[in-house]
Amino acid sequence: MQLLETAFWSSGGSRHGLADQLGFSKSKANALIANLIEQGLLAESGLQASSGGRRAENLQLNGALGVVVGIDIGATSLDVAVLRPDLSVLAQHSEAADVRQGPGVVLARVLVLMRELLARCQLKARDVLGIGIGVPGPVNFAAGQLVNPPLMPAWDSFSIRDFLREEYAAPVFVDNDVNLMALGELWRLQRSLTNFLVIKVGTGIGCGIVCHGEVYRGAAGSAGDVGHICVDQEGPRCHCGNVGCVEAMAAGPAITRMATEAADKGESEALANALRDHGRLEAVDVGEASRAGDAAANAIVQHAGKLIGQMLASVVNFFNPSHIFIGGGITRIGPLFLAAVRQSVYQRSLALSTRHLEIQYTPLGTQGGVIGAGVLAMQESLKARGVAP
Repeated sequence: MQLLETAFWSSGGSRHGLADQLGFSKSKANALIANLIEQGLLAESGLQASSGGRRAENLQLNGALGVVVGIDIGATSLDVAVLRPDLSVLAQHSEAADVRQGPGVVLARVLVLMRELLARCQLKARDVLGIGIGVPGPVNFAAGQLVNPPLMPAWDSFSIRDFLREEYAAPVFVDNDVNLMALGELWRLQRSLTNFLVIKVGTGIGCGIVCHGEVYRGAAGSAGDVGHICVDQEGPRCHCGNVGCVEAMAAGPAITRMATEAADKGESEALANALRDHGRLEAVDVGEASRAGDAAANAIVQHAGKLIGQMLASVVNFFNPSHIFIGGGITRIGPLFLAAVRQSVYQRSLALSTRHLEIQYTPLGTQGGVIGAGVLAMQESLKARGVAP
């Protein structure tokens, strides 16, 4: 499995390069590669550019393996993509959704979208090698089930695998949505970073943890549930039952709540106009007002960033990551939020923990969830085949 995973993460490589990465002799690497090509798992994809000597052959996962389907279910959104084995996107669709409608309604829509996207690619259900699904809640990874998810209680212990198995024979793998964002970034980086965090700020706040080059899920799958770290013991009550959780004070709903209050009190003409025009406010409205120089919107953005940075400072002191990537709907707010997070983290963390720390928005952006779901589907499907050197 190690050889195939190396080829997979690198999205193609030379025989010599793979031998070097694995510490194998050239003859041993060639024998392993020949075996994987014979099994139809790897394929030669032409010659690399000349560097002065004999040009090396490129290797990649065989496109004839089939496709994988990546599904990113958010609290208020749904994103489905069909991807090649190299994780390039063949077809993708995004739309609004509400997980509170329950698994039956949401997953029925997922099946419809999968059929439509596969048909667009002239593919059938039998062409699907694996299915990866990200969901906004704690997941028992081995069972593929959500466990007491605060944002989606109707999904507790529901078997997503069994629901999809009625139409697809391909294996189904379920994980927390932020874990999949972390897996997507790990793939993008070709494992060049080994200890970093991915924070998703949307309806909730979660954290994907990459430790020693692997996504860390914890003993029961709930690692990274940082949204329920307390940042104010006098704060509002969270839907989890506790008070002062950073999620209740700085996630998307909290930002829109503060913006609505500012509009109602006459503190922001821009937010009042947006509320009148749209009937409700979204985090993107706050971002637009902030970028236009609205003082109340700026204060809201800075307050949310400060609280999230306060929470992250504790995590940074504990884990000492090299990078923090921030994603989710909050990224549409703009640079002021990121600046506020950075300032809070750097002020509250130990100097040694932040000496080389980089904090930025996720490079994969809105595609991080489906790419990560595709990585999960591809990786776990290959493992299920029992491929090993």
